[in-house]
Amino acid sequence: MGRRKRTSAFEDFITILARLPWWVCLIIGLIAWLILHPIASSLTETPRVVSPSDLSGILVGQILRTLAFGGQFLIPFACVLAAIGSIASRSRRKKLVADVQAATQPGKAIDGLSWRQFEQLVGEAFRRQGYSITETGGNGPDGGIDLILRKDREKYLVQCKHWRSLKVGVAVIREFFGAMAVEGAAGGFVVTSGQFTKEAEAFASGRNIQLVDGAVLRRWIAQHRDAVVQAEPVMAAGQQSHEPSCPKCNAPMVKRVAKRGANAGNAFWGCSGYPGCRGVVSL
Repeated sequence: MGRRKRTSAFEDFITILARLPWWVCLIIGLIAWLILHPIASSLTETPRVVSPSDLSGILVGQILRTLAFGGQFLIPFACVLAAIGSIASRSRRKKLVADVQAATQPGKAIDGLSWRQFEQLVGEAFRRQGYSITETGGNGPDGGIDLILRKDREKYLVQCKHWRSLKVGVAVIREFFGAMAVEGAAGGFVVTSGQFTKEAEAFASGRNIQLVDGAVLRRWIAQHRDAVVQAEPVMAAGQQSHEPSCPKCNAPMVKRVAKRGANAGNAFWGCSGYPGCRGVVSL
């Protein structure tokens, strides 16, 4: 395993800020300037004659003013860099969703993502459902709380498991339930690109934990694409969409041809979320 690249405290500060919305970064920078600038502007010459009892207080004040002098420029500068990083990160998340939506096989497109990209994809899926998102970064590709959601003044936790071959077991759900109790969350989501074991599903039942497997995640993304298509205005009078919606999940359908069975060679409408959803409409 390669060593983790060392970063400075300044870089870590920018990384943490960049997880916030860009406008929050700018507000923090403005507040820092408004607080530190008056302190830095109060720099005065140290009196020539001071008593020993006043010396320590004068030195502490001088140190604070010196730190404020540098901080009034450094912190806003860091906040501007973080805001740029936040905007760039949002752009990458939108592109991830667009790439998965455009893929002929969304499941394989999701499996091909890195664990970090998978977390970003999941975060964008929740953001489009009206949640505000805080990315915590988790503890790497295999553990930790990855996202904190807020909606209607309630807090929800999300753990992402980019497991393509293994099913997520009950031990993971138990640990997540403990984290929910510690954080005082109203509920939580465990999202995987694969599946969950029956034991995991049984444990989550009745505990306000929603298990989101790969099929459900693909439907979320497909439903958003369908909503965008439906929002587009009709360009010509009488023009209609010839692509029906899936009767099971309401995702858009694509025309396919049966390759085997009694209907081999016949065309039909199949759900774009296949194999997660097997909805079919006859032509």
